[in-house]
Amino acid sequence: MLRATLKSLLARKVRLILSGLAVVLGVMFVSGSFVLTDTLGRSFDSVFSDAYANTDVNVAAKPKIAVNEFEGEQLANPLPAATLDTVRKVPGVAEATGVVATDGARLIGSNGKVVTSFGPPQLGENWTGEDDLVKLREGRAPTADTEIVINAGLAKAAKVKVGDRVGVLVDLAPKQEFTLVGVFGYSGDRDSLGGVNEVAFTDPVAQRLMLGETNVFTNISVRAQDGVDQATLRDRVAAAVGDGYEVKTGKQLSADSSAGLKEGLAFFNQILLGFAGVALLVGTFLILNTFSIIVAQRTRELALMRAIGASGKQVIRSVLVEAVAIGLVASILGLGAGIGVGALLAYAFGQFGGGLELAGVGVPPTAVISSFAVGILITVVAALIPAMRASRIPPIAAMQDVATPDRPLTKLTVAGAVVSVLGAGLLALGLTGTAGDAILGTILGGVLLAFIGVALLTPVISRPVVSLLGRIFSWSVPGKLGRLNSGRNPRRTAITAAALMIGIALVTGVTIILDSAKSSISGLAEDTISADLVISGAQSGPRPPTFDPVVLERAAALPGVKAVAGFWGDMALVDGQREFVNATNDVAAVRDIYGVKATAGSVDALTPDQVLIDADTARDLGLTVGATVPVQLSRGDPHTYTVSGIYAESELYSGFLLPPGATKDFAIPRPSQGYLQLDPGTSVGQVLPAVESLLADSPEVSVADRALFIEQQTGQFDTLLRMIQILLALAILIAVLGIVNTLALSVLERTRELGLLRAIGLNRARTMWMVTVEAVVISVFGALLGMAVGTGLGAAVVRALRDDGITDLVLPWAQLGVLIGLAAVVGVVAAVLPAIRAARINVLGAIAHE
Repeated sequence: MLRATLKSLLARKVRLILSGLAVVLGVMFVSGSFVLTDTLGRSFDSVFSDAYANTDVNVAAKPKIAVNEFEGEQLANPLPAATLDTVRKVPGVAEATGVVATDGARLIGSNGKVVTSFGPPQLGENWTGEDDLVKLREGRAPTADTEIVINAGLAKAAKVKVGDRVGVLVDLAPKQEFTLVGVFGYSGDRDSLGGVNEVAFTDPVAQRLMLGETNVFTNISVRAQDGVDQATLRDRVAAAVGDGYEVKTGKQLSADSSAGLKEGLAFFNQILLGFAGVALLVGTFLILNTFSIIVAQRTRELALMRAIGASGKQVIRSVLVEAVAIGLVASILGLGAGIGVGALLAYAFGQFGGGLELAGVGVPPTAVISSFAVGILITVVAALIPAMRASRIPPIAAMQDVATPDRPLTKLTVAGAVVSVLGAGLLALGLTGTAGDAILGTILGGVLLAFIGVALLTPVISRPVVSLLGRIFSWSVPGKLGRLNSGRNPRRTAITAAALMIGIALVTGVTIILDSAKSSISGLAEDTISADLVISGAQSGPRPPTFDPVVLERAAALPGVKAVAGFWGDMALVDGQREFVNATNDVAAVRDIYGVKATAGSVDALTPDQVLIDADTARDLGLTVGATVPVQLSRGDPHTYTVSGIYAESELYSGFLLPPGATKDFAIPRPSQGYLQLDPGTSVGQVLPAVESLLADSPEVSVADRALFIEQQTGQFDTLLRMIQILLALAILIAVLGIVNTLALSVLERTRELGLLRAIGLNRARTMWMVTVEAVVISVFGALLGMAVGTGLGAAVVRALRDDGITDLVLPWAQLGVLIGLAAVVGVVAAVLPAIRAARINVLGAIAHE
């Protein structure tokens, strides 16, 4: 029985390829995601290992506010120079170096634009000299306060050379001009470590610009004397400096730094695996359909096996062995493809991230195990139902020319209705927030069950809908035949269309959600923000673009300007709880620009010890007007504020509003946004050029009118949508393969029928048109089904987000029309190979075909 199964499998190589290709693509996504994250993880390990190779012990002050990787860069709490003297006296210390190194030094390139970084920090640091890791490649070390050196990677990106005058932007001072006197690199001919941009100043300049005061450091790097191990020296240093400091060995620091970035990689990996799951779900429908057709085609073969003594269990095992073989081959190929894709994505990440030096591409055990587990499991599960159906074939069928009969759809319809109701219930629980901590899992489970339920219900509606769609092509005999063929087997048509339905439904649903959010926020901003001009910049890293607060004062003095409100932001501990807080230079202007209305107290002004709070937050924290609340910002000591006013929360503005004096203790004590109101009768064109000139030394930001600002802010939805569409394209590609597979196998199944049609006058062109009509009808049916399901899911999510400000339901009619057109094109493309095969059938051989 096993030999017969394997010979049958090898005799149908094309079927093997078509069946396994969907699994190959899905497994490729799974293994590629693990290869990518493993490669990047080991690359980060290598970077931090090199960065702290000359550090045996590191001393840093504990941060006042802990910030994770998704909230921005951790602000270093300065260490007094006296701590450095204390560390140098610890027994076993060979050398202790005070280091200034913090994010926020942005170099202005030769083109006048700021050199940006998409991920790696832009460090401003003190020059501590050359060592085994760092070597000057050109020029010399900085000796004067007007001199800097930069790493080679930054020099190339900025297109600057030794001797140039360059501008540097920092968070604690206006734009600074320096002479570039040196360019340094790293051992191994590396231009940077992990794509980090570095600007090195003299000690006092680094302290003043990056930390805001002199005689302080961000950390102390300690080298141990020979014979003193890191752990012992760490304990001695920790005892000497006392509480309030984080003392770690170089190995600990390297591991902790790498672990922080790996948290972000883990989140990215989960996203990739989610899209891999979608691809595999679509592939499951493809494989199920393939094996259903295969079993139908092998009815006589399997029945003959039963007739000569094979049991039902042996028939099941025969089909499952075939599935295991296909899954095994597909898993091997998918793993190989995934390794290539993972390596390619890692290379792209390294280049996009500023030149990350990649570790060798490795294949972690998780990639191998998941590839084979997923590939074989998906294939076997998809083949199980057809296998059980094959086992029920009676031996007498071997004596007749029969096919698998088309069974009633009652049970399938009932099952589909039950699963759909369960899916709708889970979606309702998740979207209404009643699922507790399992909201995401509940929503995803509901979406999965909804897709399965609709797929089970699809055969009931496929025949009438497909028949209706096919009438578009019924003006010719081949068109009529194609329409009849597409509705001949509703189960087969439904499963083929369901695979395409999933991809189209997700694209449609995401498009509706993001377009609705974009429309709602745009409308809300138009109705809420009454500013005529807005100063802001596009954030490309963990730190927002900022500008000199002097710009606000000068803009307020311009003719025609009625009011100017600047905004600062920071993470703070408010009464021990982490909260994001804002500050402004003009509370009255904020009140007018945002339409802030007081519900208690006053929102007209703030003294240095007062704070405003929105009504919802005040209720959650139990605060009323006159209550006091301690606030710890990123810098300085805790400060107690008195609640002077409570305002009604809006969708665009809420939270704590602090007085301008608090900004000196913010992590970034510079405004990130500025809003200008103009006097009645003053046009934007009169004021905008003057504001632009004020921003000459702040190239990271620009000024725009309200309409352009809103468009810029909501443009991120378009970027997100394009990324999701690209990732979902794989699922749609697998669905296209499913149509190709179904048609190819159907052509084989109808060999004799095609021969008879050719014999009575159907020429090759008409035969190809008949197959093409069948493909187009199935493809358009799947697209329509997907758009209907996607519209329902998208509308449900938008309705659930109504209380969060997403009030507009936008149906992207133009994009839906494009999807229908693309579905028709997909059908034509999918029909090419099967149609050519059908047209080339030998007429006499096909008539004699059994």
